[in-house]
Amino acid sequence: MRFKSFLFLTLLVASVVVAATFDPPRRKSGLWEIKVSSDYSKAMPAMQQCIDEKTDDLMKNQMPGGEKLTCSKNEVRKEGDRIVSESVCKLNSSTAKTRAVFTGQFDSAYKADIKSTYEPPMQGMREASTVIEGKWLGPCNPGQNPGDVSIPGMPNMNLKDMMKGPPRTP
Repeated sequence: MRFKSFLFLTLLVASVVVAATFDPPRRKSGLWEIKVSSDYSKAMPAMQQCIDEKTDDLMKNQMPGGEKLTCSKNEVRKEGDRIVSESVCKLNSSTAKTRAVFTGQFDSAYKADIKSTYEPPMQGMREASTVIEGKWLGPCNPGQNPGDVSIPGMPNMNLKDMMKGPPRTP
C-alpha cells in the first residue's frame, strides 16, 4: 500500500513538472527504462514504459484521477544544455512549488532533478526531492501498447488507466 501511495505521489510530481514544461523535448517512441529515487523511496525498482508521442502528451496539465492542474506560474527556460522548469500549482488543498532541472538527450537518455514544497503539507509531506532517470531501450516489446508500464513485483498497468484514477464503486 505504501508503494502505491508513493507511485501516486510520483505521478503527481511528474504531472506538475510536465504541466510546467509547455513544449518539452519529446522522448523517442519506444521502450524506456525509468528509475525514480526520492526521499521516500530509495529502493524503488526501475520501471519500463512503452511510449509514443500521445503518451508523452497524456499527462500535460492533468493529474492522476483526471483533474486539471491550476498553475499560477509556469516558467521554462534553457540554461546552456539544461532545461529549467519552475511552477506553482494548486493540488487539491495544497500549493506545490516545483523546480525541475532536465539534462540529457530525450532520444536516448535524460535526467530530471525535481524539488517540490507543499503548503500546507500534502499527505504529511512538506517537501520532496525526486530524481528521474530515463534510458531508451529500443522498440516496445511485442504485445505492449503505448502507455503500458511494468514494475517488477507488480501487475502491469497502463498510464491512461492510471491517469483516470481508481475505479469508482457504486
